[in-house]
Amino acid sequence: MAQTITERTPLWRLRIFLFSKWNGLARRRMLDWVPDVPFLKIQYFLKLGRRLNLKHPRLYNEKAQWIKLYDRQPIYNIFVDKLAVRDYVKQQVGEQYLIPEIARYQRPWDIQWDKLPQRYVLKCTHGSSCNIIQDGSLTPAQLEQKKARLPGWMASNWFYLSREWPYLAVKPRILVEQFLEGPNGSVPLDYKFLCFDGEPKYVIVDVDRYKDGGDGHRRNFYDLNWVRQDMLNRHPGYDGEVPRPTCLEEMIGVAKALSQGIPHIRIDLYEVAGRVYFGEMTFFHGFGMEVFRPRSFEEHLGDLIRLPGEAKHP
Repeated sequence: MAQTITERTPLWRLRIFLFSKWNGLARRRMLDWVPDVPFLKIQYFLKLGRRLNLKHPRLYNEKAQWIKLYDRQPIYNIFVDKLAVRDYVKQQVGEQYLIPEIARYQRPWDIQWDKLPQRYVLKCTHGSSCNIIQDGSLTPAQLEQKKARLPGWMASNWFYLSREWPYLAVKPRILVEQFLEGPNGSVPLDYKFLCFDGEPKYVIVDVDRYKDGGDGHRRNFYDLNWVRQDMLNRHPGYDGEVPRPTCLEEMIGVAKALSQGIPHIRIDLYEVAGRVYFGEMTFFHGFGMEVFRPRSFEEHLGDLIRLPGEAKHP
């Protein structure tokens, strides 16, 4: 399996530096005045080093940007709201797939920290990567550092970072769920199902996601027959083989049920002690600006997305 994701040339380093600066300005709401189309064209070029084709999108990343701009359905707001989506999951596939809820709060200062169990996962309901994972190993000082970030997370609107429209109207709240225990007490494997028009096609498996501060994160791709795909995306591939999940067929069924009527969405699931749990629904994998190696895989994934009014690719 290939292990090189990007060739880190001086030009690449400059682009990624500027991409980081651009995102920093966007996160601080200093680019709100930039219309959505030019904003995304600039961000896309800085990340991937090529022009964004919105008139005739073909690649996976191009179609993701098209969906951001032109496929804005109100129900999408529910899918990215980590509280509201629980009702949708319960209705579509059943309450048994929900991670048990411990508490919910409106504001950071409402949290009763002393009443939380030793292990839990705290999530802001309106964004991405705004979590506190207390697996029992966080020291009081480390926990205080993470708690200090909560007001900033709650004041943020994730739409403005990459114009992901589903986030725009989501009300900020706080959800605390039970910590799911994987092997040796660690975080369980994260199975991300890439779904197209209600049909799961590939599974991304994230291994050691939080190891060494994220530096140990490894990622493999599998098809639905659990054949590993020779491709890379953002993280190096895992050296070993990930065993086929015991509940794979059930997971495929859950992903299929939750993704009906949507051109493309990622359904994240867990398997713990022989049970399947729902994680989240994500429209734009890595902003829809991910580097895939080989490039042909990005083309293939793009062919699987049928935009509204577009004929299905053979």
